[in-house]
Amino acid sequence: MILFFQFDIPADIAVFGGDHLLVFQCPTHNDAVVAKGVSDQLPPRFWDTPPPLYTAPGAFWRIMLHRDHTSPTPDPDEYLRPRRLDFRPATEQVTLWWPGEALSDGQDLDSAFTDHGIGLPEFKIGGVPSWIQGRESYTCPCGDNLVYVCQIPTDTGFDKHHHRPEQPDTFRFGQYGLFLGNETYVLACPAHCHPAAAWPVNQN
Repeated sequence: MILFFQFDIPADIAVFGGDHLLVFQCPTHNDAVVAKGVSDQLPPRFWDTPPPLYTAPGAFWRIMLHRDHTSPTPDPDEYLRPRRLDFRPATEQVTLWWPGEALSDGQDLDSAFTDHGIGLPEFKIGGVPSWIQGRESYTCPCGDNLVYVCQIPTDTGFDKHHHRPEQPDTFRFGQYGLFLGNETYVLACPAHCHPAAAWPVNQN
């Protein structure tokens, strides 16, 4: 697998502040993550052996989240060209579609925004997911509910080295993409029960 991106999560981000996140994917397999038989409750040992996908015998991706002290590898990635990720504080803009339906059961406006609002569709850490196809939630095998960490917008491309082959089913020449370019919402275990306890929710 190759490293697509990594970053230190800012300290002011709830739950995961101070963690280091890394996202990997196989360079020859490019698909959406739709696992067979996965319900809202993830099964035991899910992070050790993710279930087969509809198009692959196992996971072609890995998302790692850790807090231990590490140092950079001496060898740069051989597939993707290094780029710097710069983040800046921003104010989230939350939209509530069809407020009449959200408020039909007597729910107050503030809680309606919390339960049904969607955020901006951009590359971001924290904030509110934009949920193109509706909210999804999962419970970790350890019993904690997975918590939203970050979001990768639709068709986010990562520049490849010129000598590397084009990615299968790519959406843009000269770049590799994650999960067929689907908008991706990374949810992770707040208890840090496993270094790979993070799930990429794909929507389009």
